[in-house]
Amino acid sequence: MPRNDALQGTLDLLVLKTLAQLDAMHGFGIALHIQQVTSGALRVEEGSLYPALRRIEHEGWIASEWKTSENNRRAKYYRLTAAGRKQLAREEQSWAQVVKGVGALLRYA
Repeated sequence: MPRNDALQGTLDLLVLKTLAQLDAMHGFGIALHIQQVTSGALRVEEGSLYPALRRIEHEGWIASEWKTSENNRRAKYYRLTAAGRKQLAREEQSWAQVVKGVGALLRYA
């Protein structure tokens, strides 16, 4: 199993992108989606996810509301805001630059 140090600094991007793809989702669903889409390569632990969700909500990039989940439990659902969509675009652009830079370094002979 690869180390998840790569998640450090990219959690905002992963959460925002997940919510852009799935609309409203509870925290466990966000973590599960990330794990499933990446075939288990990326796992977001609760100890990282929920503080990040609170911070991202404080930034105004997501909003939340309490709803009943698919298994009839009360859960906090998160959705992307207009400010979150703008931040997602910035995060994607920044990540593309990181990937480009790392790729260049890996190809350097």
